[in-house]
Amino acid sequence: MVRKKGSLILCGAFLFVAWNALLLLYLWGRPPIGRLGEGGGAEPGGKEEWGVGRGKGSQVNLAGEVIRLAEEVEIQLETQKKLLKQIESHRAVWARQKDVGKRETDDINVKEEVVHQPPKAPLPLKDNVDDTDQIEENHTEQKPVPTVAPAIKLEQHQANEIKEEIVKNNKLVTSVASPEVIIPILVIACDRVTVKRSLDRLIQYRPSSELYPIIVSQDCGHAETARVIDSYGPQVTRISQPDLSDIRVRPEHRKFQGYYKIARHYRWALNQVFNTFSQSTVVIVEDDLEVAPDFFEYFRALYPILRSDPTLWCVSAWNDNGRDALVDPSKAELLYRTDFFPGLGWMLLKEMWDELEPKWPSAFWDDWMRQPEQRKDRSCIRPEISRTITFGRKGVSLGQFFDQYLRYIKLNTEFVPFTKQDLSYLLKDKYDETFIKEVYSAPLVKIEDLQQGGSLRGAGPYRVQYSSRDSFKVFARNLGVMDDLKSGVPRTGYRGVVSFLYRGRRVFLAPPEGWIKYDISWS
Repeated sequence: MVRKKGSLILCGAFLFVAWNALLLLYLWGRPPIGRLGEGGGAEPGGKEEWGVGRGKGSQVNLAGEVIRLAEEVEIQLETQKKLLKQIESHRAVWARQKDVGKRETDDINVKEEVVHQPPKAPLPLKDNVDDTDQIEENHTEQKPVPTVAPAIKLEQHQANEIKEEIVKNNKLVTSVASPEVIIPILVIACDRVTVKRSLDRLIQYRPSSELYPIIVSQDCGHAETARVIDSYGPQVTRISQPDLSDIRVRPEHRKFQGYYKIARHYRWALNQVFNTFSQSTVVIVEDDLEVAPDFFEYFRALYPILRSDPTLWCVSAWNDNGRDALVDPSKAELLYRTDFFPGLGWMLLKEMWDELEPKWPSAFWDDWMRQPEQRKDRSCIRPEISRTITFGRKGVSLGQFFDQYLRYIKLNTEFVPFTKQDLSYLLKDKYDETFIKEVYSAPLVKIEDLQQGGSLRGAGPYRVQYSSRDSFKVFARNLGVMDDLKSGVPRTGYRGVVSFLYRGRRVFLAPPEGWIKYDISWS
């Protein structure tokens, strides 16, 4: 330390001497200065140069020049004084920074020593709390033990002040540079003028047009639908899919032309959101969906869960088995993980789109999403009570499921403040442990027991076990839930388990304990 301080002092002295030497050389080598007058002023080559003139006027000139040179020397000396002060101040700052760096290194060494200690249980997620806030709280709770000399205490105090200032500045920068994420709503539209119903609800429940911009992507070139969308003015942004041509398909697929156009439209629209508008996430709805009052709250709260859990790949507002009789109206806040891709109002991250877009299918994009090659054992979040319903019987599916299922889906009407809740229970490790225990600790009953109900006591839960594709379909039909499977995954299923209400009792339609994976041959 002494050697380094001596080096800094020698460096400062050398700069001081060198500066004075350069100054003397500069003054010594100055050219003669002419007398102020008519013939050329103070430039070399004037009519009367320094030393050429005679008499009293020449003596006055010489005295003036000496005074001026003295003033210049004084100015230069003042500049040197300032430089020396700067060198001294920087030396002090360097010393303080070095002390802080040493202490941070010591902290790191201490942390490395405790790495092998048993890890503590993860803290529950908190809304609007930054990681740096938690770190700062942990540091401020620790107090130094007073076992050092007073002089060292003073240096530590100064170092701590610098460190606290750095943390404070970094916190301010983080809060300014990380505003609330923008979650755009992408409405996929074609030729339904009833898109007005969907837009009316979105605008009615939207808490902020800045945080939730509505982008309506229209295909089909339907002029009347375009006029309806444009009537909302700056409240929405309409973009138009430019390629309206028919798609060449196999003869047996001509009747599915609409599905090909939908897949093409989705690809174009999502590329616009992520690549043209440069958004980091999006919620996709179609022009025949009506949303619940807490639709925006739901997605806002689940965005950080989706972002933080790599075993999730979407958040959906839809419950495929969300008919009034199959859901618990007192559990509007209840959320699940599901292995079945629900769609119908769903959130997607840009990173996931970057993975899917290069292999996006030419048709039937939703069933393609349900294939194991795309799903990769990832799950979605879904609600107990749907946050969207569909009112569109007209469409490419020709009302295939509308009359039988979709028209009976219950829409949530109670606003749930999800952003004020701890949703960390949805993270895979926590969820699986609780879910498996709840399912397989439930009493195993026969379907006849549920239908007759006489021997059962209480609201459940109860477990009905299936062991094959056929037994699943039989039980599902008899209990009123959807019986189709996609790539072996039942609708709303998680680890093969379908949860629903049957005559007021919670029921788990489940495979045998020890389930490992889905059998795609069950499709």
